[in-house]
Amino acid sequence: MSRPGQGVMLPVSGLGFPPQNVARVVVWEWLNEHSRWRPYTATVCHHIENVLKEDARGSVVLGQVDAQLVPYIIDLQSMHQFRQDTGTMRPVRRNFYDPSSAPGKGIVWEWENDGGAWTAYDMDICITIQNAYEKQHPWLDLSSLGFCYLIYFNSMSQMNRQTRRRRRLRRRLDLAYPLTVGSIPKSQSWPVGASSGQPCSCQQCLLVNSTRAASNAILASQRRKAPPAPPPPQPPPGGPSGTLAVRPSATFAGAALWAAPAAGPAEPAQPPGAPPRSPSAPGGAPTPGQNNLNRPGPQRATSVSARASIPPGVPALPVKNLNGTGPVHPALAGMTGILLCAAGLPVCLTRAPKPILHPPPVSKSDVKPVPGVPGVCRKTKKKHLKKSKNPEDVVRRYMQKVKNPPDEDCTICMERLVTASGYEGVLRHKGVRPELVGRLGRCGHMYHLLCLVAMYSNGNKDGSLQCPTCKAIYGEKTGTQPPGKMEFHLIPHSLPGFADTQTIRIVYDIPTGIQGPEHPNPGKKFTARGFPRHCYLPNNEKGRKVLRLLITAWERRLIFTIGTSNTTGESDTVVWNEIHHKTEFGSNLTGHGYPDASYLDNVLAELTAQDPKAGASGFRSETRRPGLGQQV
Repeated sequence: MSRPGQGVMLPVSGLGFPPQNVARVVVWEWLNEHSRWRPYTATVCHHIENVLKEDARGSVVLGQVDAQLVPYIIDLQSMHQFRQDTGTMRPVRRNFYDPSSAPGKGIVWEWENDGGAWTAYDMDICITIQNAYEKQHPWLDLSSLGFCYLIYFNSMSQMNRQTRRRRRLRRRLDLAYPLTVGSIPKSQSWPVGASSGQPCSCQQCLLVNSTRAASNAILASQRRKAPPAPPPPQPPPGGPSGTLAVRPSATFAGAALWAAPAAGPAEPAQPPGAPPRSPSAPGGAPTPGQNNLNRPGPQRATSVSARASIPPGVPALPVKNLNGTGPVHPALAGMTGILLCAAGLPVCLTRAPKPILHPPPVSKSDVKPVPGVPGVCRKTKKKHLKKSKNPEDVVRRYMQKVKNPPDEDCTICMERLVTASGYEGVLRHKGVRPELVGRLGRCGHMYHLLCLVAMYSNGNKDGSLQCPTCKAIYGEKTGTQPPGKMEFHLIPHSLPGFADTQTIRIVYDIPTGIQGPEHPNPGKKFTARGFPRHCYLPNNEKGRKVLRLLITAWERRLIFTIGTSNTTGESDTVVWNEIHHKTEFGSNLTGHGYPDASYLDNVLAELTAQDPKAGASGFRSETRRPGLGQQV
């Protein structure tokens, strides 16, 4: 690909580890779920450095300087960030850069995301962009840093080399990052009494000590599965080249365990035949439990690859991973560990086993139709809204006029039934008086007629009506599910809890598309993540009944809808619509698998709630009730 002008392929020189008495800019960073080190702001870094000067073994409350970071605390002893409301722990590190670089000048480079917000680049990338900017290069290629982007300084834009998509770019002046000179404070153990050398016995120190012991177990369990760290890269002969991809920096990251009481997890074992470790020995790994702000890269790699042994008889508590799998939430597991450690009882928090989402491979010849259910596939096409009946006519169909309403609230407008509807003056329909009250035929709940007309007009307008109090459905309810395909068949495998029964596999597939007039944002594109989605039922009488009801619900567009995902927070995407499915085949770690003795009964209740007269043959429509012309 041709490149305009005299661009730059990241010509930088290696910085290496700085001498002990040279000024350096300090940038604190945290490791995200994509294994990228993300910098804290300069304000937060100043705050961390101030706490570090007072107590190199303490904790930093980030919410004191940034309201968006209220749940987060950094423990300087373990060099981990802890989120209090979820229990999530992430490594942090203390990174050093040249004072003449971007962080030393308070320069921040940011790109504009899809939501219109500005996101800062990783610090190494920010420094590289600033170096090219200062040298007046017209463009910058980030491919050697692992990113397929080109930076154009004339237009202040970033372009994806594959998709050709452009994003806005900006250079912002902010507070300069803190500067440090001289050697780093020596590590100290935690906690130590003032004079006796014994652990402090105050309530606060006891709580902190037990908290560290619980978190110790989390870190130890993570290290047991950590792969051995690769050896540090060796510089090429003759010194650093002029086309290095990344500017090396002096990084100090923490990975040591907290000092734990005797009942806690054991320290990492030393390799057989290795000499005793000393914090001051050159090239030796610091002792676990000590502050590791001074630890260089090779020593950190040794510590990360160390394995911690679990004493026999210590109960293991499986904790959810960052993706949400596992039976125990991290915050709940952390509190459990705190309580057990405070009581002097051992506990080990371990990673949860992975769920078994799919059955073993099945050949086409082994796939059979479901007995008693015709066909193996149902398709739904894009349905445009038909010219619906007058909302007033739909409401009148299912209501009976109440001549003398009781003196109680209408639960729609919250006005008294004996007074006019709260929608008087807001909604006008000929022949609908605001004081007119009716009773729904089956459930008997009473509302202003004008209130029900307003509720129906704001809904799907499919000719059905749902009581806002008890959710009873009148008519044939349909949904807003996008077009797609539903397949169902038998596979020769059994679900847990149904050893002698084959399995019904349901496959839903919905492509991305454009929202229709019945959707939240007509004309806007919607996404369909995670399709095709596989669901499972046992091939017994109750399982086949659930399948028949699911087929009817699919044909009525009730299985999915377009909305905001509770898992990712993404809007305008296809989501489940209040009918639970089992998507985990061979386990029940996520709560969406088997064995689950009550699932079939629960999902039958959910399906029949769409129409209380639903039976084994499918949903039925509510019969017409006396109209408002008949008084009760």
